[in-house]
Amino acid sequence: MRKIRFASIYLFTLAVVFFVLGIYTEWHFIILIRKIKHQPLGYPEYLHLVFFLLGFLALCSIYFAEKMEVKILSRANAVLQKEIVKREETEAALRKSREKNKYLYEEAKHAKGVYRSLLHSSADAIVIYDLEGRAEYISPVFTKIFGWTLEELKGKQIPFLPEFERESTMAIIKDLVEKGTPCHGFETKRYTKDSRLLEVSISASRYDDHQGKPAGTLVILRDISEKKKFEAKLQYIERMEAIGTLAGGIAHDFNNLMMGMQGNISLILYDADSSHPYYEKLKNIEKLIQSGSELTRQLLGYARKGKYEVKPINLNQIVKYNSETFGRTRKNITIHREFAEDLFAIKADESQIGQVLINLFINAADAMPDGGELILKTMYVTHRKMKNKRYDPKPGHYVLLQVTDNGTGMDEKTIDRIFEPFFTTKEMGGGSGLGLASVYGIIKGHGGYIDVDSEKGHGTTFSIYLPASDQSVQKTSEPYERIIKGDETVLLVDDEEVVIDVGVQLLKKLGYNVLEAGSGKEAIQLFGEWCDKIDIIILDMIMPDIGGGEVYDRIKEIDPQVKVLLSSGYSIDGQATDILERGCNSFIQKPFNMKVLSKKIREVLNKK
Repeated sequence: MRKIRFASIYLFTLAVVFFVLGIYTEWHFIILIRKIKHQPLGYPEYLHLVFFLLGFLALCSIYFAEKMEVKILSRANAVLQKEIVKREETEAALRKSREKNKYLYEEAKHAKGVYRSLLHSSADAIVIYDLEGRAEYISPVFTKIFGWTLEELKGKQIPFLPEFERESTMAIIKDLVEKGTPCHGFETKRYTKDSRLLEVSISASRYDDHQGKPAGTLVILRDISEKKKFEAKLQYIERMEAIGTLAGGIAHDFNNLMMGMQGNISLILYDADSSHPYYEKLKNIEKLIQSGSELTRQLLGYARKGKYEVKPINLNQIVKYNSETFGRTRKNITIHREFAEDLFAIKADESQIGQVLINLFINAADAMPDGGELILKTMYVTHRKMKNKRYDPKPGHYVLLQVTDNGTGMDEKTIDRIFEPFFTTKEMGGGSGLGLASVYGIIKGHGGYIDVDSEKGHGTTFSIYLPASDQSVQKTSEPYERIIKGDETVLLVDDEEVVIDVGVQLLKKLGYNVLEAGSGKEAIQLFGEWCDKIDIIILDMIMPDIGGGEVYDRIKEIDPQVKVLLSSGYSIDGQATDILERGCNSFIQKPFNMKVLSKKIREVLNKK
């Protein structure tokens, strides 16, 4: 463009020169012609025309040069405009890119902060490995649970895999690294820095680099040791409950069978004189029935259906009496008693607590075959002293009884099973395996708790917690020693034929008029017809068609004043207690003999 501008100026200058020369030449020749007239016109005469032509050509050149300059400038301007637009677009794109990069940087910074916060605040332990299994990062929770710090483990493999878990763990790692298969909730075990073995749940996934290639693995470890302990505790409770239900059912049916035997023996003995040749044999059979009844009491005790007469009792007195009785039979055992003064009473069945004590004493004696020491302690505690147990105690006050021996002790496997019915470490014939089972059931049935602390070769301590009562201890009344007869009308209700048969005979021997019903439905029908004649109903609690509770409610609707004696192969605990609380007069436990039956009937009939 500068050359074109220079050429235009140059041509314009030439044009001016040529035009000046043309004018000058024309004027000069005009003068010359005037001086030299009549001379022919020669070449000099046309010289001014040449100069004019050259000037014209110079002007034309200037015109075309200007046109060319404008055209070139226009093109250059268009190109420049495009360059400007392109540059503006580039600058805008650059600004946008910078803003995006800044946003991405801020997002990455925020994500990094969130990521770090998640890693640090997670309740689970987190480990990031490279593909070789070396630790690149461990979270603070990992350090808290397992003991190692990041400085100790960075770039190293973590030495916490037990050998017995290696095969299953390596199979999962192989699938994870090679195939990218994640794992979720894989339960296994891992060592801590101080060699403790923890139950853990592992979830893991593989992560890739920016090119999409595998870069390492992220592993989350959750300590489930407490969860496993809770599950084991729950399974233990459920197992004991299931066995208890079975044991209770067996005891109930067995009591009904023994009711038939006991009733018939009572009838024979009632008519037999003591000089009868079979009298002593019959008395021996009755003792065997009572022994069988004691066995079912233990089963019912385990099933927590063994509370017969609940009242406030003094635990110190019960422990003292039973330990003195036991001590007279085991002279090689020294008994130490450490009783708390002014101990709270407990609401319990005295005979059942006595059974608990005797079973614990026998268990201690068996653990000390060559003699030893038995330490008995009572004290007052609250639920706060019962933390970290297999159970979750209800808030309140408790009376604690500890029975400690210095015998052979037990290992963990034995401790886990000692309360199961029929489990025993004794040789065949050495024991039924029901003693500690009944202890467990009786204590649970009384709303209490029991612990066992033992070590092989270092003795055993049983700790029994029973709810304290603010009621005062009552004096016991003397039992009936004679059979009391009557002439009232009794409605006997039971679904067991053997119980009906022997029950009718016992009642008739006692002088009563008897109506019998083999089902709840029949009992309601009979009572509706004879309610004005019936003085007392002996009502079985468990029947297939209509249970004793519903029968009781329906006959009460017919006659609210009717007197009812509840009967069951189970004990007074549970369902029987509910019926008694609704107004039922009394309860009798199967199997019963004629003397006990006569006493219970008179108690109900004489009650105003």
